[in-house]
Amino acid sequence: MKRTIFVYFLGFSGLLFSSCKKDWVDTKPNGTPSAAYQWNGTDMVSKSTAALYVSMRYESTWGRNLFWMQNASDDLIVGRPKPAGENIKNFVCTGAEDYMSGAWNDVYFTLNKANEAIAGLQTATNISDDLKNRSLGEAYFMRGFAHFWIAYLWGLKSQGVPYDGVEDPKFGSRIPPQLASVTDNYAIIANDFQTAANLLPLFSTYASGDQGRAHKAAAWGYLVKTLAYWAQYDNSKWSLIPAICDSIRDQGGRSLITGQATPSDNYKSVFKIASNWSPEYIWSVNSGTQGGSEFMGVVLENTGWGLYNGWGYFQPTEELYDEYEAGDPRREATILKFGDPFVYFGENWNYYSTNSLSGFQMNKYMEPYSYGTNGDAGTNPMVNQDGNYPTTSLNLPLMRYAEILLFKAEALIQQGKNGDAAGPLNEVRNRVGLNPIPSPTMDDLKHERRCELACEWTDRFEDLKRWGDFDKINAPLHGRIHTNKTDPNSPYTIQTVWPARSFDPTKHMAWPIDPAVLSASNNVYKQTPGW
Repeated sequence: MKRTIFVYFLGFSGLLFSSCKKDWVDTKPNGTPSAAYQWNGTDMVSKSTAALYVSMRYESTWGRNLFWMQNASDDLIVGRPKPAGENIKNFVCTGAEDYMSGAWNDVYFTLNKANEAIAGLQTATNISDDLKNRSLGEAYFMRGFAHFWIAYLWGLKSQGVPYDGVEDPKFGSRIPPQLASVTDNYAIIANDFQTAANLLPLFSTYASGDQGRAHKAAAWGYLVKTLAYWAQYDNSKWSLIPAICDSIRDQGGRSLITGQATPSDNYKSVFKIASNWSPEYIWSVNSGTQGGSEFMGVVLENTGWGLYNGWGYFQPTEELYDEYEAGDPRREATILKFGDPFVYFGENWNYYSTNSLSGFQMNKYMEPYSYGTNGDAGTNPMVNQDGNYPTTSLNLPLMRYAEILLFKAEALIQQGKNGDAAGPLNEVRNRVGLNPIPSPTMDDLKHERRCELACEWTDRFEDLKRWGDFDKINAPLHGRIHTNKTDPNSPYTIQTVWPARSFDPTKHMAWPIDPAVLSASNNVYKQTPGW
């Protein structure tokens, strides 16, 4: 579904809650309410705010395309020939690639929908104060969420990204201004998340039909991440983070999944359908067999060994595999290598791949494919039977409580409070049975963040940029090339599967803007410097 940037610019309410071709599960818009009635009454307001989340399951956003820019890290390679994806990975893109331009347009479309909701809810009628506050909180959250993704991907200290808020009297009558610095964007985003947190209820108050809507801990969580990204330009922001992390735990009721039979089970449980709404949940793409994120199919073996339509993208590297400590159960829970056991449509398999360019596959999202009998995908109720839209019943985690603990640890280390950082960092390590670190350093934090969050939508590439670890970005990447790609036990050699790249921090700290966007602004907008 394509939109131009002027959908965002003009902000016509008639476009705001247009119906979409794929159903959204639990928080679906259920039709197209007219502008005259969409903010009148409990039912219409609930449906209208549910429409704020529709773009989260688009292929152009959190279904796949935003991940192409995260794929530029050292953890992953482009898993099958794909010129546009390869150009992004190699920093020779223009911004006109559909993977980037489509994501830009649809995330801005979401931002605009949130703007219009904030405006409409000011005069909403026939609803309770509680529903009005919650609905406004959802709109502020989604405005901040969309703005955050645009800002950190395309913004720089020396040049921000376009933004206009409905609070401005000129909203809708002008091209939204390109802000002078991404720190200006972050200030607005942080305010939206704080406003959302003040208005939203706790997740624990939601009935099952409202799970997947924004909640207080999610707003606090993205406030923490905004501050952490802002801190690369303003170190004072680190001091604000620990107290917010504690609120997520103490008031938000968020915690790690523990208490399983083994440390390995503790970690594996995070990525099970039964844990979609566990205490570790902060924010996800709300999924379902007929809606949600395609990402689980995007990273499955290409053609799924003939049983399901996997797409075979985003494959792990030897560098990621080697990062794990001996005995860390997160490695096998995260990465499948040749010979590793797994259950596939009710049958026991050992991993092999005739398609993987690195010899590895992500394993975190494989649980939905374990159901069914006799290797028959048609007997599995947890996957979409339309393999062209390979969604599952597993929610796609975008933020979970483990990341909050690691941001707290990072904030404390950055303030010289390494001893205090041991608490949150070791809580993550203890969950998987690893020895504690008494006074963790930034190197410890980087290691822990990489191993805990690998192959998730937490953006390892952005981490490397904000830490200044450009040598890791530029290093060649390796994989395991097996002599017989149909034999799980065949020997292999470690070979370069992605050559050294030329990331230049004077050019590549943010991504290029689609030239069509610059042209549509009559060149008021400026291209990202260096591109």
